[in-house]
Amino acid sequence: MAQEQTMKPETAAKKLGILLSAAPESFRDAPVTRTAFDELRTSPPEWLEDLRRDGPHPRPVVAQKLGVSISGLSRSGIDDALTTAQIKDLLVEKPEWLVQERATQAAVHAENARVKQERAAKAAARAEG
Repeated sequence: MAQEQTMKPETAAKKLGILLSAAPESFRDAPVTRTAFDELRTSPPEWLEDLRRDGPHPRPVVAQKLGVSISGLSRSGIDDALTTAQIKDLLVEKPEWLVQERATQAAVHAENARVKQERAAKAAARAEG
């Protein structure tokens, strides 16, 4: 019988979108089997729901919730995990760095969409003739 695949707690936390240091010790201290990971995703325990709802959140989640890039967080000096309440406060206060980084992120998304549309048009033109 083959041994079930496992992943490091760090990997599982990243895939679940949670901060490993905020997870229970039982989660942090042992490899996570594929079955256990799937169970966490489909039927999250209360601790996981609480972490996802209230934080503290890892940097990729903070960046996504603020609508900025991870680099934007770094440029603004946000190096720590933030809670949902702290993120909401920033969205209400709208500090200058956040306004600027959100504009930068919007411009990047717009440029990516433009390039994608341009490539699709060229591919369509090649297909036609």
